[in-house]
Amino acid sequence: MTLIKTLLIANRGEIASRVIRSARALDIATIAVFSEPDAAAPFVTEADEALPLPGSTAEETYLRAGAIIDAALRTGADAIHPGYGFLSENADFAEACAAAGLTFVGPPPAAIRAMGSKTSAKQLMAAAGVPVLPGIEIADGAELPADLPDLAGTTVGFPLLVKAAFGGGGRGMRIVTEPGDLAVAVAAARREATGAFGNGTVFLERLVQRPRHVEVQIFADGLGQTVHLFERECSIQRRYQKVIEEAPSPAVDDVLREELGAAAVAAAKAIGYLGAGTVEFILDASGDFFFLEVNTRLQVEHPVTEAVTGLDLVALQIAVAEGKPLPPEALHPRIDGHAIEARLYAEDVAAGYLPATGTLRRFEIPRLPGIRVDAGVRDGGHVSVHYDPMLAKVIAHAPTREQATRLLARALAESRLHGVVTNRDLLTGILREQEFLDGHIDTGFLTRHDPAELMAADPRRDEIHALAVALADQALRRATATTLRGVPSGWRNVPNGPQQASYTASGRTLTVAYRVRGDRAEVSVRSDAPAVDAREGASGGAASAPTPVPPMSVLLRECTPDLIDMEFDGVRRRVRVDRDGPARYADSALGASTLTELPRFPESATEAVPGSLTAPMPGTVVRVEARPGDVVRAGQVLVVLEAMKMEHQVRAPLDGRLAELSVSAGQAVDQGAVLAVVDSGDSAGGADGADGSGERA
Repeated sequence: MTLIKTLLIANRGEIASRVIRSARALDIATIAVFSEPDAAAPFVTEADEALPLPGSTAEETYLRAGAIIDAALRTGADAIHPGYGFLSENADFAEACAAAGLTFVGPPPAAIRAMGSKTSAKQLMAAAGVPVLPGIEIADGAELPADLPDLAGTTVGFPLLVKAAFGGGGRGMRIVTEPGDLAVAVAAARREATGAFGNGTVFLERLVQRPRHVEVQIFADGLGQTVHLFERECSIQRRYQKVIEEAPSPAVDDVLREELGAAAVAAAKAIGYLGAGTVEFILDASGDFFFLEVNTRLQVEHPVTEAVTGLDLVALQIAVAEGKPLPPEALHPRIDGHAIEARLYAEDVAAGYLPATGTLRRFEIPRLPGIRVDAGVRDGGHVSVHYDPMLAKVIAHAPTREQATRLLARALAESRLHGVVTNRDLLTGILREQEFLDGHIDTGFLTRHDPAELMAADPRRDEIHALAVALADQALRRATATTLRGVPSGWRNVPNGPQQASYTASGRTLTVAYRVRGDRAEVSVRSDAPAVDAREGASGGAASAPTPVPPMSVLLRECTPDLIDMEFDGVRRRVRVDRDGPARYADSALGASTLTELPRFPESATEAVPGSLTAPMPGTVVRVEARPGDVVRAGQVLVVLEAMKMEHQVRAPLDGRLAELSVSAGQAVDQGAVLAVVDSGDSAGGADGADGSGERA
């Protein structure tokens, strides 16, 4: 038995902070490694020591095994914890650690290698008696057989799933419903798998209709003891990325729990497992389950298992790595209550889950009793384009599922998240949706439920917040005035109209007219909403008729630059206000609004050329699928960007001819950069005999 004295964490963000927390409790010194964009991240200062890794991308930093091992040796570390992602399931890295005399806090290289290929893993599981689905492997670089659609239809059946063999997290995954779409889906999945995992091998697998994604936490020590720590429900997903996880699963009873656990333990023993791992299953409507994969590492969602079992899984990992046996509480675990975890992402759900970047002006999640927050960011932190957009995991633990769900929804709703768009409203919408509350969920939940409906806010929210922001802004101007600070806001010695302030929010312009006299204000809000093109769902350019709101009398119980406590229309509301340049962030019981103050005397600005395609996020151009002069159709993919290891398609906004192309493959672009321009004046079927097919001559 060799005690670990100094532990290097080969990861970043919330999981690095999580490992540091357990290591500190065990009196183990911690070493962090960090990339240039992560220099100011919390985990860097939480560790006892930290070493920089020159570069920004994962390939330049956290995936450089040699640099990480060198950092461990330079600092005198005797062990490395890989967290999840990056090098956590890299057998070569685990072997390199052993060769350097470092303890790898994870399973043996042979177990990682056995599960590294999903196709090989399925073969091993089938031999061990674990139920599996039929599939077909297509090796990296192999030419697709001409009869692949027929072979897939016979062996697997449609609809089917194309999946990366050497990765996860939804990358390199496509659903195919028709044989004619198979080749395109395989090509796209291969590209994404190669970019994310360095290997383009994919396999085809039967798609189970309305499945649940249920996984089992396993643990094994060096003395031959292998146990399961019950299951987790992970069916709420978007683009195959888990969003909400819980333990135990509402679909699993004691009998099924025992069957799942036995299959997971059999899987672990079949590969000689050691340490923490997860066996993932697909559960169909009849209760039958099929092996999906083994994740040979700690899972993102491990906190829900910790909550219901009372175990520290990171501490158990370290104990097993030191050669200790699993303790009695792990060998004979019990379920206590229910836990639910929500993954808080920096992403624009309304724009198709596009990852968001920028600076977090405020990151404040209330620590209610029963709430745990595993965060990788703090106020002022920067969300980079180079890594996964997850900001934090918010976990609720309560005696029942209903109580845990309500607690988590409340904590998210009361959070103040400013500066970067997040999926918070989607998470609260899911948690409050009746089908979720009833436990009737599967991996298609977010396909059946329109995210826009789940995120629907009180229709008065933005107007009330605009009113509060305008009053808070005038309070700020009074507080910072250099002269006549005692004079009422907007006072004139000759009667004049009310003051006005305009803000944009949710695609509308809200103009607030107000007079403030002591603790009373007379206010009105006018909404100027842009006309919407029903075909495209986009602004048509012309404004609809203003929606006037009659003047209202408001009683101001408190009116400061940061807080408006007001009573009007018989209701008292408190609105908290934060600022960052022209941006205004308003939080109240109605929800959160982001408003942008419009200048009172705007300068003329150059507008984008009609038909412009702009980058929805910072990223790298992967492919350009048209050339200048090509006839294109609305919705046709013209440029493909890669950001945070995912491909994002940029489509033509209208029918026409590609007049300009400003980018090429491999080029890095900023958010808002013009990628191309489509000219509608020379549409399909126009000059030069174009047939409007969009095909190149």
